Amino acid sequence: MATRIGVVGAAGRMGRMLLATIAATPGCVIAGGTERPGNPALGQDLGKLAGLDPVGVGLTADSDALFAACDAVLDFTAPSATATHAALAAKHGHAHIIGTTGLEAPERATIEAAAAKAAIVLAPNMSLGVNLAMLLVEQMAKALDADWDIEILEMHHRHKVDAPSGTALGLGRAAAKGRGVKLEAVSQRVRDGITGERRRGDIGFATLRGGDVVGEHRVIFAAEGERIELGHIATSRAIFARGAVKAALWAQGQPPGLYGMKDVLGL
Repeated sequence: MATRIGVVGAAGRMGRMLLATIAATPGCVIAGGTERPGNPALGQDLGKLAGLDPVGVGLTADSDALFAACDAVLDFTAPSATATHAALAAKHGHAHIIGTTGLEAPERATIEAAAAKAAIVLAPNMSLGVNLAMLLVEQMAKALDADWDIEILEMHHRHKVDAPSGTALGLGRAAAKGRGVKLEAVSQRVRDGITGERRRGDIGFATLRGGDVVGEHRVIFAAEGERIELGHIATSRAIFARGAVKAALWAQGQPPGLYGMKDVLGL
């Protein structure tokens, strides 16, 4: 039987891309989609919303019914909304695929608790390329000692509301893991004015915003006399949508737990 996949935030740019990707993926069907109450798109057919033929399923504001009706729900919304959705995933025991960034400790705690009752895939970035980059960054950080400074540069479109990006922080966590430290202990996110010399072992972040940039990330390992740079450029949101649908299919039959894209991709 086809895997029934739903989308929360289905009327947004990413939501429409997710709907189109579900429709184009063999073995998947669009089973539902939601938006916040008052959204002008409520009631529209989800196929038409994604620029496709009608699928006979309309956009609603009932997230509880969505999680009840779907085998997996894709979520690229906002932190507080994602935490609410995770509780619904736990209630119904259905998979929850989370691409939301900017999650703070309370939202993460809710998601971790929900993972005791549902398969949840949480990833700051769902592209194959970025997840390979994270693996490489971890290995490089493990091989290079603290004489090599680590800096992470990211750029996104002007509408992005969180900084650094979830992907940048994921790359930072990978570097910290390679070094055997906690990112929170070595993260340097702001430099302004007379900052003094760079602290040995820090992992620095720089954030750029502008235009319609989908996502660019660069990890720089800099030492005396040499530098290594590892970069990833996303030119389409389709890479994230394909990864999310892949995760939804992978999650079918998985026991409750909190998973990442490394699990989905077998990395």
